[in-house]
Amino acid sequence: MRGAAVAIALAATAGASGETVYKCEAGGRTIYQQTPCARDQRQQAIRLADPAPPAESPAPRPPPPAEERPAAAPVAARAFTPPPTLFGCIRATDGKPYTSRDGEPQPYMAPLGVLGAVSQPLADTYGSRGAAIASAPELNRGKGNAAAVATSNYVWVQDQCRQLSPAEACGALRDEAESNQRAIRQAFKSERGPLEAKDAQLRQQLQGCD
Repeated sequence: MRGAAVAIALAATAGASGETVYKCEAGGRTIYQQTPCARDQRQQAIRLADPAPPAESPAPRPPPPAEERPAAAPVAARAFTPPPTLFGCIRATDGKPYTSRDGEPQPYMAPLGVLGAVSQPLADTYGSRGAAIASAPELNRGKGNAAAVATSNYVWVQDQCRQLSPAEACGALRDEAESNQRAIRQAFKSERGPLEAKDAQLRQQLQGCD
């Protein structure tokens, strides 16, 4: 067994190609060496097998041409909903703000008195015997009341509007949706139809605000 181990060791130290190892025996001893034995030794030449060539790893496969590659599955894109376009308007008669969807309010007629042209209160205008009680100018002749003239004469006015920014429009829509939902909760079941339809419309418009 010791001689076999020595032979294996010599085989491990051999070169890349096969070599010859000599088994020398003399005086009951066995020696393995890479050179021929002495004349007084019994010699046995052992040819070592050539080492097996290292296993070659397969060459990487080149990628297929672009036209042969499987098409990537399309990614479902989320439909983009632009923010709604709203206008902030100021009422010409009392200066109160409101929201409009077209930004082009139609002109309308308003009493001259409500526009601040006359400082006398309307209660004084209608509370005296000489006050105006009709809008027709011929019915107020001779009364000489400036407030009566203001309340019985109408002028054309028009509200002023400007386009709201996307953030302002979304805020106005959220306020309107909350107010409409409160109305739904407080309304009778028979009255909820139009309010629920409006709620669905507002929810759709608010999709552009997410």
